[in-house]
Amino acid sequence: MLENTKVDNTQLRLQEVKKALEHGMFVLARSILDKMPACDVAFLLESSPPADRKVLWNLTDHDQHGEILEELNEDAKDGIINLMGTDNLVAATEGMETDGLAYVLRGIPDSVYRAVLEQMDTQDRQRVELALAYPEDTAGSMMNTDTVTVRPDVTIEVVLRYLRLKGSLPDTTDALYVVDTDNKLLGDVSLSTLLTVETTSIISDVMKHDTEPLQVLMEENEIAKLFERHDWISAPVIDDNKQLLGRITIDDVVDIIRENAEHSMMGMAGMDDDEDTFAPILPSAKRRTVWLSVNLVAAFIAASVSNMFEATLEQVATLAVLMTIVPSMGGIAGNQTLALVIRGIAVGHISSSNTRWLIGKEAAIGLLNGMIWAVLVATAVVLWKGDMQVGYIIAGAMFINLSIAGVAGVCIPLLMHKYKIDPALAGGMALTTVTDVIGLFSFLGMATLVLRH
Repeated sequence: MLENTKVDNTQLRLQEVKKALEHGMFVLARSILDKMPACDVAFLLESSPPADRKVLWNLTDHDQHGEILEELNEDAKDGIINLMGTDNLVAATEGMETDGLAYVLRGIPDSVYRAVLEQMDTQDRQRVELALAYPEDTAGSMMNTDTVTVRPDVTIEVVLRYLRLKGSLPDTTDALYVVDTDNKLLGDVSLSTLLTVETTSIISDVMKHDTEPLQVLMEENEIAKLFERHDWISAPVIDDNKQLLGRITIDDVVDIIRENAEHSMMGMAGMDDDEDTFAPILPSAKRRTVWLSVNLVAAFIAASVSNMFEATLEQVATLAVLMTIVPSMGGIAGNQTLALVIRGIAVGHISSSNTRWLIGKEAAIGLLNGMIWAVLVATAVVLWKGDMQVGYIIAGAMFINLSIAGVAGVCIPLLMHKYKIDPALAGGMALTTVTDVIGLFSFLGMATLVLRH
């Protein structure tokens, strides 16, 4: 309920800003934007066509630019950066956290990147180079370097005094990391422990020694699984020498989970999860053309199967009416299995130890579904068309296609995952091609054999 209210309020503000812009009331629009948090301003920008987006950006508070850029999706972020000069971009990134720097500056043209670096001070330049030194979507590219560390041989009283002098802690800090003189991670001590034990206690006596760190090159999906499994708020990041490099916090992981959900949804349509809803026409059309071309090839493959049995279709017109049923049922059955397996891969439930059992299970389900729906569909066709031969044909084809669809729904995403191909992006198209080809070939092939006799 609260979430719906939040969305409604944001939409109301969007309408207010648009109305103010339409009437040339730029001072009012700026006043509304100034009262909004960066995340809501980013939402307004993403919800606006390119022309309005440019006007809105010019009206936003310059002190908020860095926070807004962090909240935008990649397409919208890149478009806004194109509107900014180098000086403005440098100003926007000043004081930004390491993971935010990596997100904002990754992928910008080299000339702009070099110009931005030249205008940064030494400390910020080092932070940028650190942020971009690791591959995208790894722990190193996501981590913040704002860790608070303590030595194992000091007392709680000394740590508390140090924290008071420090004055503040980084956001979402739930623990301090314990390191040795070489900055190697030894464990952590939670803030709740610091506040509840005797101040004379030594850190080494109250710290956790079994802290599970994240390797700097660990992929983001694995990180999200660990956070979900252990209910972490934050986790330390280390290198191969066990030296503490930074930390990843739950807000970063929420972004990963959201992006994965968007990726799965958009991937089924062959689209990039970062595609801007209000992107210009030509770039949007260009992106979609690639996937449409791939699907056209798949459609021609299925059509060529029908063409092989053209003489059979001309002989019995009823077949042309019924020929789409078998591929359609196979596609639905296969996609049910495909969705199940893709989810299993994403959450880490599927591994080499249980793959064979899963294939056997889905093969058995395919055989059972094949028998059930072969009988039901054949009965319906016989009652509808009054032709027993056509009933036999569609029953046999239905059994074959549903049986194969179950196995294909498991094997296709597993093979794609093995060869580093995203099954969420290409699995649906590949499966549909298989079920269409097998369905048409089995239906028309059986029709040809039966009618010859």
